[in-house]
Amino acid sequence: MTIWGTPMPAIIHAGELSKHFKVFKHHRGIFGPLRNLVTRESTLVRAVDRINFEVDPGELVGYLGPNGAGKSTTIKMLTGLLVPTSGEIRVDGFIPWKDRAEYVARIGAVFGQRSTLWWDLPVIESLDLLQHIYKIPQDRFEQNLGEFKELLELDSFLNTPVRALSLGQRMRADICAALLHDPKLLFLDEPTIGLDVVAKERIRQFIQHINQIRGITVLLTTHDMSDIEKLCKRVIIIDHGKLLYDGKLDVLRERFGGKRKLIVYFVENYENISIEGAQVSSREGTRVTFEFVSKEHNTSELINKISTKYRIRDLEVREPDIETTIRRIYEGRLLEKS
Repeated sequence: MTIWGTPMPAIIHAGELSKHFKVFKHHRGIFGPLRNLVTRESTLVRAVDRINFEVDPGELVGYLGPNGAGKSTTIKMLTGLLVPTSGEIRVDGFIPWKDRAEYVARIGAVFGQRSTLWWDLPVIESLDLLQHIYKIPQDRFEQNLGEFKELLELDSFLNTPVRALSLGQRMRADICAALLHDPKLLFLDEPTIGLDVVAKERIRQFIQHINQIRGITVLLTTHDMSDIEKLCKRVIIIDHGKLLYDGKLDVLRERFGGKRKLIVYFVENYENISIEGAQVSSREGTRVTFEFVSKEHNTSELINKISTKYRIRDLEVREPDIETTIRRIYEGRLLEKS
C-alpha cells in the first residue's frame, strides 16, 4: 500500500510461520492405561507449515481452507493466543505472543463459536466493563456505541443477558464489543456461522462499512463463500497447513474457475443453434445456455457472433461459482498429495 508515493509497511507479516502439535497415541484395553503411561507414543501434526503472507493497512482479506486446514491456528497465533513453533510474526509492529498486554489493546477479534461478553450480564453492562478495561474516553465510547447501535440494530436487546440472546444477536453484540476501542485491525473467525440470511447480510454490510469508512484492516475466515464474494477482493487459501494461493479473487476465478455461462433469450425458437467457441449446455424453448472457457474466448466476441447470426431478446453472463472454484482447488491439492 502507498500514500503519496511512499510505501507503507504491511500491518500483518507472517514469515515461514509454523505451528506443530504432538498428538499422543491413546491405547485401549486392559493394559491400555499402563501403556499410555509408559510408552507415550506420539504423532507430529503440522497444523501450520512454513506459510508466508502480508496484509496491507486497509485491506479486507478472506482466509480460506477446509476444516483442519490451519485457519484457526493461524488466527490464534496472529492474536497472541498461541506461540509459533517457528517462523516470524509481526502485527502492527508487535510480536503478538511477546507483547500481548499492549498488543491486544490495538486489535479486535471475534470468534464465531465463543463470546467475549459476560454470559450472565446484560449486553450494555458488558460493554460498560469493556470501556473501563480498554480505558476508552467517555465521549469516544458514546460516539462508537451510538454508531454501532444504529448500524447493528442493538437497541432491542442491549438490556438482555447474553445467555438469552439468539446467535445472530450475540454475534452483533460481539462485533460491537470488538470495535469499541477503535482497533486498527479486526480478526473475524467464522462471524456468520449458523446465522440466517437476514442476520448474515446485516453483518456483511457492517464489515464492509468499518473497512471502507473507518479503514479498519480485516482478516476474515469463513466457510460461507457468499461472505467472500460480497466482501473480499483478495483471498489466501490454506490446506493441510500449506499455503495454496494468495491473490485476487478475480484471478482465482480466471485460473481455476472452469467455464463461464452465457445465457441467451432468443426472439424465436431456432431449430439449430451453434456458435464457434461455445457449447450449448442446456435449452428450454427460446432460452439457451452456452458454456465457454474465458481464457480461450472473449465474451464480447461470442456475443457479437450470436447477435450477427440470430435475433436476441436478452442475455446474461454468469461467472463460475466461487464455491465450486474453491472446492476444485482443494480437490486438486488432495489429488496432488495422493
